[in-house]
Amino acid sequence: MATILSSISRFAPLTFLYFLLFSFSHMPIFAIDISTLLSSYPDLSDFASLLSSTSVAADLTSRSSLTVLAVPNTFLRSSDLSSSSSSHHLADVLRYHILLEYLSWPDLRLIPPTGKLITTLFQTTGRASTNSGFLNLTRDPRSNTVTIHSSSYSNATVLSLVKTLPYNVSVFSINSVLIPSEVNLMASETRPPLGLNITKALIDGHDFNVAASMLMASGVEEEFEADEGGAGITLFVPTDEAFSDLPAKVKFQSLTADRKAVVLRFHVLHSYYPLGSLESIVNPVQPTLATENMGAGSFTLNISRVNGSVAINSGIVVATVTQTVFDQNPVAIFGISKVLLPKEYFGSHPIDPISDGGEALPPDISLSPENSPDPYGPPGSHLSSPPGLDMRSGAATAGGGGELRIFLGLWCIVFWHHLLV
Repeated sequence: MATILSSISRFAPLTFLYFLLFSFSHMPIFAIDISTLLSSYPDLSDFASLLSSTSVAADLTSRSSLTVLAVPNTFLRSSDLSSSSSSHHLADVLRYHILLEYLSWPDLRLIPPTGKLITTLFQTTGRASTNSGFLNLTRDPRSNTVTIHSSSYSNATVLSLVKTLPYNVSVFSINSVLIPSEVNLMASETRPPLGLNITKALIDGHDFNVAASMLMASGVEEEFEADEGGAGITLFVPTDEAFSDLPAKVKFQSLTADRKAVVLRFHVLHSYYPLGSLESIVNPVQPTLATENMGAGSFTLNISRVNGSVAINSGIVVATVTQTVFDQNPVAIFGISKVLLPKEYFGSHPIDPISDGGEALPPDISLSPENSPDPYGPPGSHLSSPPGLDMRSGAATAGGGGELRIFLGLWCIVFWHHLLV
């Protein structure tokens, strides 16, 4: 019996390791709902309303670690932000108040007097020049006052900790609005007309006749050109070959006219991204014009860099950027290798072009590290879903990884059985 117990004690750590393997493979992913989080604080109601109305709140749902610098109503209403006529500039100012790092109150107390540079959500838009998308936090060692320095010298002081959900999100109140150096709140929303005819630009590109015809037939071209005056737009346009290579099982032409229009909007981002910005994009999950029409969290694209190219994952198809058709602020048009099929219309399973004579898809694109929960983080950080956070099931490990864990688990059971018999 002593021998058996000795054997068990030697192998218990190994068994525990397998238990951890099984546990972490089913860890949920946290999604932050800032609007719900701030709803119980009346003094932050204006700030929360702006986050929701500009869709910045929806952009945060894919992140699991951040710090919000919220401006109370008193300070917000006395700032230029309340009289801004530009929703585009307003959204970028709000993004400037989102730090892409979780900071607790003790963390602020440890900031050195020389300061700490922290990335904001504004930096991920591609519109921040050099280091203007960062904030510098400094601490006075005598009073422990924490000051936030912006690129335009519109500094603010941290007033208090409003809310913290450990290791995921914290909210601090500050006494002033922070303005990036690129943003002019008094500028008009309307830019000088670019005079771009998107259909003509595609026809001149010589390989986009199908897409040009669809744009003219759907009537969404005018909608796209109208959006140039705001934050700008980025179009991903499939080549003629991409349309001809659609698998036979994809009944694209059988879609209703309304659904075809949604698919076209699914190929457009409501921001201007030159190629360099796409290649270095920080937040891979991007809403599209279809997202704005169909609801937050739907019809999003996952953009990343794969094998030296910009890859765009629709959820069931991965396309790559093949060429720049047009690039002049505020419009960028890129040719892509495949038609982006939204999973909302074509199912949730990846389409395998090999069975239809096409090329193999590139590897699936995973979310950036900041969007994934840390299984080795502090105890309790991923065990419950506090207010303001949604629990989303993590995808199970695909292919051989899942089968290997099952095999190892069965092997452990057989091994223990032989030890104890």
